[in-house]
Order: sequence, then structure tokens, then C-alpha cells
Amino acid sequence: MRSAGRRRLAALALGALLACAPARPFVVVGYYPGDASAVHAYPVGDLTHLIYSFGHLQGAALAIDSVAARTTIPALVALKRRHPDLKVLLSLGGWGGCGPCSEVFATDSGRRAFARSVGRLGDSLGTDGIDLDWEYPAIPGFPGHRHDPADREHFTALVAALREALGRRGEITFAAGGFTEYLQASVDWARVMPLVDRVHLMSYDLVHGVSTRTGHHTPLYSTPAQVESVDHAVRLLDSLGVPRRKVVIGAAFYARVFGEVDPVDGGRYRPGRFVRGVSWRGLAQGLGPGFVRQWDSVAAAPWAYDAAAREYATYDDPRSVRLKTRYALDHGLGGIMFWQLLDDLPAGGLLEAITRERRGPR
Repeated sequence: MRSAGRRRLAALALGALLACAPARPFVVVGYYPGDASAVHAYPVGDLTHLIYSFGHLQGAALAIDSVAARTTIPALVALKRRHPDLKVLLSLGGWGGCGPCSEVFATDSGRRAFARSVGRLGDSLGTDGIDLDWEYPAIPGFPGHRHDPADREHFTALVAALREALGRRGEITFAAGGFTEYLQASVDWARVMPLVDRVHLMSYDLVHGVSTRTGHHTPLYSTPAQVESVDHAVRLLDSLGVPRRKVVIGAAFYARVFGEVDPVDGGRYRPGRFVRGVSWRGLAQGLGPGFVRQWDSVAAAPWAYDAAAREYATYDDPRSVRLKTRYALDHGLGGIMFWQLLDDLPAGGLLEAITRERRGPR
């Protein structure tokens, strides 16, 4: 048997052992693209995982910006002294950050070189694993980035190479598009999920920066006018045999605002164009005096509309993230994650709402 085949079988065997391991605690995962100091303003003890965002490819190796490697990531790792259950992960990619991924991961040598670099970098920085944020294997993602149907198979082989390189000592997670095309085309779920610790479902940006029609960008439930939602994605993964305990749903700590939107139905499901994003910090202070906030009881999601400015905003708020957290708990999911920590209020924000729901009445 060829050595590559033996390595793949070993990784699959280890993945099977991981799949049979006891269920892990409910996770709360925050992505963090900030510097060494800003993180200290937030209640990091309410997180189980903090993911530095983002690393990139340098050749076939995972590379981290030199300032982040010297200051930011050591500061995140140092938080584990006060919060011993906290895990700190590195990440690869992000929207626009995985341009060479399809080409590099198309070869066994590229995949193995990347996996080795993840192990070396993690050991040197004291981090706990890797989150893959390739947007997207096999289907169109960032404009101009290569994608190929073979990416699906190459993604499986990449995860196998990482599991072989990291063994049991490192967590492997990946950020998955929360929409139907990705869930059906990008990942071989039956082969990937035994090898990874979790899938982080990006159940946000379901209405996004190039959308020409408004809607809810991060709804909990589908509506007659919008199929894509958290619940739709979870049900689809269920039908594909993905273990619920490994599914982590996503919340958005930011709004998407669309302009040139007519007032029919408060601007929902109407033609429009994306004009800006607003962090929850900004949103909590007010979108503007003309916006009227409303609640969609079917989608379990808020929205707001400014009739004078003809602007429509879609976002998560404390009520919607509490409902998402309750959904994850009630459905036996692995947890909840969000993009991103710096968009939150340091106190009394969305992370606090998640924590209150997760811990329940006291």
C-alpha cells in the first residue's frame, strides 16, 4: 500500500475514534480579528473558543502576520491562564482570504505541507488547533478566486492530512456556508465529519453584499419568501447524516443596511442594494432617528426600516441571539458561534445575551 494511502487510512481511523468520543460541552465560539489589547475589554470567560482571524497561505504554509504572531496571538493564549478551559485556534482564509486555496490544496504535497505548517505554528504559539475558512470549495465564492468541482474531494483530503499531522492534540473545525448550494456541493459530509471536531455554520450573510433583494441576513427560521435560515441548514445537515453535537450555528454581531428600498412590507423582500455594515456596538446606539425597529415572528428575526431614507436594516439583536442559543440547546447542537467579538458591546452586549440563555435562570 502506498504511504499516502496508509496515512489517509490512519487519519480516518483516528477520526472514527474521535467520532465515538464522549459528547463535548456546549461551545460558545467567538472570532477575533483584533489586536493584543482590545480583547481585554470583553467577557472572555463566557467563551469556550476564541479564533484568531485570519491567517493566510504563504506558498503552501499557514502564515500569520508578524505583528499578530509576536503580540496578538500570545496575548490570546495568555488568557488561558485566567480561563483554563478556553481554547485558542488559528484560522485560515475568510472572505477574500483563500485565493490560492483551490490550487494549493489540489495536490497531496500542498496539503501535507500545509498540515505540517499548522502543527509547527500551533506548537510555537501554544494554540489549540485550526479553523478552515475556505470560501468556498467547489462553488463560486470571492469574485475571481478559483473554484473547481474537485475541491470537494481535495477538502476531504486536506482535513485527513491535518488530522494525521495534529493527531488528538489539536482541534480541527471549519466554517461552512449556511446556504443550500454550499451544504449540498462543497463538502463530503460523511467523510469529513468523523475527522473534525465541529462545523461552524455561517448562518449569516444569507442576504449579503451583492444581494439585489432584501431579506433577513441571519434568520432562525425560513419564511414563505426566504428559504435560507438556521433551521433550514440544520435540517439539511440532519438529512445528510451530520451529527448534531458537531454542528455549531452562527450569529451575526453586525447589521447589513440596504438602500433604495421601497416601503412595501416595511422594506422586506424588496429590491435594494447593500450600502453599509454596522456593528452591534453602533446599532445599539441607534441606526438613525428614522429607523423603526420591527420583529418577524416567523423568521424569529428583527429588522428596521427608514421610510424617509428608503433604507432597510437586517441584523441580530439580544432577543434573536437568545432564541438561537435556546434552539441550539433544545436541538442537541454543539453550540453557537459569532462573527465577531469586536462588533459587540464590552458589557451588556450580544455575548452576554448568549451567556444568560446558556446558563439559564439563577
